[in-house]
Amino acid sequence: LQDLTGDGGVRKEQLRPGTGQPVPPSASVAVKYSGYLGNWNKLFCSNGNSKYPRLMKLGKDITLWGLEIGLLSMTKGEAALFVLTPEYAYGQRGCPPSIPPNTTVLFKVEVLDFIDSEECDAFFELTYEQQDRVPLEKVLKVAATEREFGNYFFYKQRFKIAKDRYKRALSILGRSSSSKAEQSQINASKLLLFLNLSLTYLKLERADRALKYGELALEMDQGNAKALFRCGQACLYMREYSKSRDFLARAQCIQPFNRDINNELKKLARYYKEYMEMEKEMCCQMFDPLSS
Repeated sequence: LQDLTGDGGVRKEQLRPGTGQPVPPSASVAVKYSGYLGNWNKLFCSNGNSKYPRLMKLGKDITLWGLEIGLLSMTKGEAALFVLTPEYAYGQRGCPPSIPPNTTVLFKVEVLDFIDSEECDAFFELTYEQQDRVPLEKVLKVAATEREFGNYFFYKQRFKIAKDRYKRALSILGRSSSSKAEQSQINASKLLLFLNLSLTYLKLERADRALKYGELALEMDQGNAKALFRCGQACLYMREYSKSRDFLARAQCIQPFNRDINNELKKLARYYKEYMEMEKEMCCQMFDPLSS
């Protein structure tokens, strides 16, 4: 076993290598873990049944010293076994009733993902006045990290949290720029967030909000096929068939072979046909009594 602490307090056996850089000290990590007593024969904690393990902040949500040391030696996708002596685990007192006093514990850990949030944490601890003085390059990096958090939660289908992270990123991009080049960078960052928010609101079945953010994206880029597609989807959801057709046809002109756009147009045609047949049936029902 690899001795991570030099005193045998945290020992590691790698089960599967990962890729990329090691987990940084300020990261929020998503891990699968199982904790054992004895010779891997008594399970005392696990999140193995969780479909989407939550992001946990090192030093805040993960407070077991030896486990944190172990995670800092891992990369994304890596799986490993750790042996933690009491000094690096639950100490002389243990954690009754699950963990007896002065007990060595064993952990099996897999790093699913992590996001380094050091600059975000530092930025949001500043006052609004201090944030305004932060160089644009750092502000854009913070916004990009917040969007990364939003993407993480979106793909885990936690759409409300994703929406909040996207809006948090958007909230720091309202500063006035001193040059066209800076404004261009800000607008590029905003555009991605508008598109993310439009899709997220569609998932939340808030088509009105999805349309709003899609239109904000179009104000920045009139020929953005993705924004036109989102607006078309939102209008279709709201049964505004004419507007939906307009947005989707414009998107199709830009990307004529895009399968999603073409499928949405087919869906629109089907829904519109059903709508017209329903209208026709209602008219017939209205005038039948008169004719009879």
